[in-house]
Amino acid sequence: MTVNITIDGQCIQTEAGKTILQVAKENGVHIPTLCYHKDLSPTGNCRMCVVEVKGGRFLQAACVTPIWEGMEIHTVSEKVMKDRKLTLEFMLANHPTDCLTCEVGGECELQDLAYDYRVEVPAWGAKGKRYPVDSDPNPFVRVDFNKCILCRRCESACAEIQVRDVWGVAKRGIHEQIVAGAGTTLLEARCESCGQCVAYCPTGALSNKINYGTARAHQIEKVTTTCAYCGVGCQFDLLVKNNKVIGVSSNPNAPVNGMALCVKGRYGYDYIHHPDRLTKPKVRRYLLEGGKKELKGSAWDWVETEWDTALDVVAKKFQETRDSFGADMLGFLTSAKCLNEENYLMNKLARQVIGTNNIDHCARL
Repeated sequence: MTVNITIDGQCIQTEAGKTILQVAKENGVHIPTLCYHKDLSPTGNCRMCVVEVKGGRFLQAACVTPIWEGMEIHTVSEKVMKDRKLTLEFMLANHPTDCLTCEVGGECELQDLAYDYRVEVPAWGAKGKRYPVDSDPNPFVRVDFNKCILCRRCESACAEIQVRDVWGVAKRGIHEQIVAGAGTTLLEARCESCGQCVAYCPTGALSNKINYGTARAHQIEKVTTTCAYCGVGCQFDLLVKNNKVIGVSSNPNAPVNGMALCVKGRYGYDYIHHPDRLTKPKVRRYLLEGGKKELKGSAWDWVETEWDTALDVVAKKFQETRDSFGADMLGFLTSAKCLNEENYLMNKLARQVIGTNNIDHCARL
């Protein structure tokens, strides 16, 4: 069923059941939002997306208001603009003005809207810091409720994407506050440290603790890659500064996972620059130069080599072992970190090339 509506004088024919915000986005009409995110259920909390509907008594939140036949909508009327500016003033009255040193400066959605609408902290506001900074002992998620605008994106992301229901809302009125569990710590509230709440937070209320203070948004290069931890194939952006990976951020265009990541994918990147990481294959020296197999002191004499050389050594030893002792003297162990296709190929290698059924799979990480 189609309906005919008007947005800022533009006649639009669209499907019934959509919200004003959906239709506006589809037709290139910009309506500002803060609490809204396309991955989450709309809640209408922030009131930044209010529009004027002809015949309506009050301004309507575009993200939750469905369209109807003959609806006439004004998105930038004087009444709408005045209301949005007042809403921003209320938010800024409870928000620290430390944008110069804020972790998300340059990426803060509240900062962008304040700039667009030319709104500053009202003279009657500026309550300052009301909550302790970095108030939760979680090793990955840094909490600063002074910067919280009560958009509840963290609550929705935790409930709808990670299905943990860690975040909630306590108290009412000017004392309303986001809390973990029933006012406990994140880990006590069954937090999995996935960082979904951080990814969806529009301000600096939630940030990543392990790379806090390492770089501002304009200092970072983003490199899209695939997670190395398992075979699901999640993608994300590596945050690179001075040719060093300093963090991970969600990539909303990732085809497998969208913005969702597990704790290992989002925070387990320190192995990249670890001094013990091997970047080239190593082979025992006697396999390259001949001679007897022997220990050098308390360790084997390992030497770095190229991949082609290392693989040739492995293939030669496989062949020698099979020809001398039979195929069943060899066994293969595949990995849950590989793709299904890679494990399938290992199965073919074991059974059809080598000729043994000795193959197993470690389904644990």
